[in-house]
Amino acid sequence: MTTPKPRTAPRALDGLRVLEIASPLTAYCGKMFADLGADVVLIEPPGGCRLRRERPFLDDHPGLETSLAFAYHNTGKRGITLNLASDEGCALFRKVAGAADLVVEAERPGVMAQRSLDHETLARTNPRLVMTSISAFGQTGPYSQFEAEDLVGVAMGGLLYLSGYPDAAPIRAYGGQALLGASMYGAVGAMLALTEAELTGEGQQVDVSMQECMVMAMENAVQFFDLEGTVRKRYAGIQRFAGTGVFECRDGYIYMMAGGIGANKFWSYSLQWLLDEKVPGAERLTGERWNDIDYLLTDEAKRIFAEVFAPWAKTRTKAELYHEGQRRHIPLAPINTPADILGSEQLAHREYFVRVPHRERGEPLLMPGAPYKLRGTPWRITRSAPRLGEHNAEVLGAAGVGRGELEQLTGAGVI
Repeated sequence: MTTPKPRTAPRALDGLRVLEIASPLTAYCGKMFADLGADVVLIEPPGGCRLRRERPFLDDHPGLETSLAFAYHNTGKRGITLNLASDEGCALFRKVAGAADLVVEAERPGVMAQRSLDHETLARTNPRLVMTSISAFGQTGPYSQFEAEDLVGVAMGGLLYLSGYPDAAPIRAYGGQALLGASMYGAVGAMLALTEAELTGEGQQVDVSMQECMVMAMENAVQFFDLEGTVRKRYAGIQRFAGTGVFECRDGYIYMMAGGIGANKFWSYSLQWLLDEKVPGAERLTGERWNDIDYLLTDEAKRIFAEVFAPWAKTRTKAELYHEGQRRHIPLAPINTPADILGSEQLAHREYFVRVPHRERGEPLLMPGAPYKLRGTPWRITRSAPRLGEHNAEVLGAAGVGRGELEQLTGAGVI
């Protein structure tokens, strides 16, 4: 685990200027740009953005500066407050946007145009500007004016239907997967548009739909229906094939894929493993029928395999089963707990977790780092999340707003 320190090596996006209008749909997108070196200015309403009120809170004390979600998603950013519902706030935004390369926003389609902050308007004075607009259903279509939370995103995108147990209602995966998916695709689209703007001098609007991002997350479910007319189901808690599924071990659970479609060779490897270990009853798994997919789907096959494998697996740890399974070329993985992740020697070697200072706490917070390495232009966190309005004077001053005007704007509720 490392503590971020200032370095002289440039970062990949040094020099890029980004404005992010605060939203759960934009937060991770802006973070990725900021931690890669872009100067990202987070724009919040004077009372603070929604993410500042998101649980959990530091030491369980609610406050505008104690949300851990806000602290994580806004590392590396500068922060200002602007009331974009006011004419004065919109005028200030236009001033700041005149020097920006990218605007990331998640307002309801049409709202930016009503404020004269849409891409077409801003591009008249800043032709190279890219605007990434992330919304629930995209900028066009019959659903474009509908608002949606993360739950609606995973439901309307189809992913929710595949999550959970077959004998119960669907279960949403934790962590705002639809919001994060839209934010990540927003960053990808923005980078493509910025590359084009650098080559041609002309920016464009990038239109990202959270629903469409979730359709992309359904793997091959759409193709199954298109090609076979088969609707994929929820399989959590069900062993689909003998030898494939979740199995209990001495200190938790593993996932193993010894049998099933495309797994015939793994069955022979797994059988040999059990025979080598002299597992009681292993000989019950021999014979041609165990190479027949239709037989592996039967309750009888699943029961016999469980009677042989399950008692033995409970005598081994996740690590023992994982490493021996890897050595024997069997797809087998431990089902890690958060504690396992924090103690992972692989993640420690990669220095994945980083310590980030927090001004409300005496010691740094431990946060996930980046899942990639750039040798020449390394990723790093250079500052903690901004306090509310922390950089008003700095950012707005650079746009020509004097200190006296700043005081007036604050008193008027514009900033």
